[in-house]
Amino acid sequence: MKALVYHGPGQSSWDEVPDPAVEDAADAIVRIDAVTICGTDLHILKGDVPDVEPGTVLGHEAVGEVVETGGEVRSVRPGDRVLVSCICACGRCRYCRESRYGQCLGGGGWVLGHRIDGTQAEYTRVPFADFSVHPLQPALGNDDAVLFADIFPTAYEVGVLNGRVRPGGTVVVVGAGPVGLAAIATSGLFGPGRIIAVDPDRSRLAAARGLGADAVVSSEEDPARLVADLTDGQGADVAIEAVGVPESFELCTRVVRPGGHVANVGVHGKPAALHLEELWIKDVTITTGLVDTHSTPMLLRMATAGRLPTSALVTHRFGLDAMEEAYGVFSEAAANEALKVVLERSAD
Repeated sequence: MKALVYHGPGQSSWDEVPDPAVEDAADAIVRIDAVTICGTDLHILKGDVPDVEPGTVLGHEAVGEVVETGGEVRSVRPGDRVLVSCICACGRCRYCRESRYGQCLGGGGWVLGHRIDGTQAEYTRVPFADFSVHPLQPALGNDDAVLFADIFPTAYEVGVLNGRVRPGGTVVVVGAGPVGLAAIATSGLFGPGRIIAVDPDRSRLAAARGLGADAVVSSEEDPARLVADLTDGQGADVAIEAVGVPESFELCTRVVRPGGHVANVGVHGKPAALHLEELWIKDVTITTGLVDTHSTPMLLRMATAGRLPTSALVTHRFGLDAMEEAYGVFSEAAANEALKVVLERSAD
């Protein structure tokens, strides 16, 4: 089969590799029908995730059809259309029993495109299939469904839930990329009084307005001043960091109010300053986290019922064999006005 293979920092190619095979009785082999590129994949290519070994097939989000299962798989069978989650879960360890699947001790967690071959391929092997793939309803198309492999549960769990978004509060989302936009959309489920989006790109700020942001501001202007003006100088109840650079994290700590929450979602490749000389007295809660995907079934039900906006997030579509071209577009997202890039298998 063909797959996007990582060869080291700055190097990847669409190569011919061996087809995946069932290696454990809990595995499923999935034919990829739709896959997308994540900002984390770009971090890997930059060298920010050094534990990804050269030779690894990248990708951790996909929709496809089950073509083979191991003898212990009970929840899906060949022919089923499924969502491949970015997180795999053994279902047995301490953390899985607490629904903290991202911290799985039994061989799961974020493994696809990280510690084992991933989904940016014609086929993929998914371990612990009973806990790691989700059957899909026909009403939910591939473009919509693939967004629930990572960005929507990540934004909802690590941003909105960890940040404790509440009715009537002010939420600031720093970074209006796909995860930041999903955080805006899912924050709206809790009825905040105001959502403010911060990003340097005007097209992304326009998308943020379309998904529920009440105010937008360029990060190149003075976001902290706007937040202060809109909150009578108090600051935001929740600041969600959805970029993964020191400047965005530090901005979140500046705009949050005393007693507020900073929810870091972005993948950071270098240290960010924590200004405890200013924060120690403010009773601020700072959370980090890898998504657990415990919310994925609920989010899929809401999407199937039309309760979550999704279509505005997919801006570019490619055939699966145009993987390198798609990476080029996504890596220059601002210049190409790209949000989510989806690649689909050609019809047989």
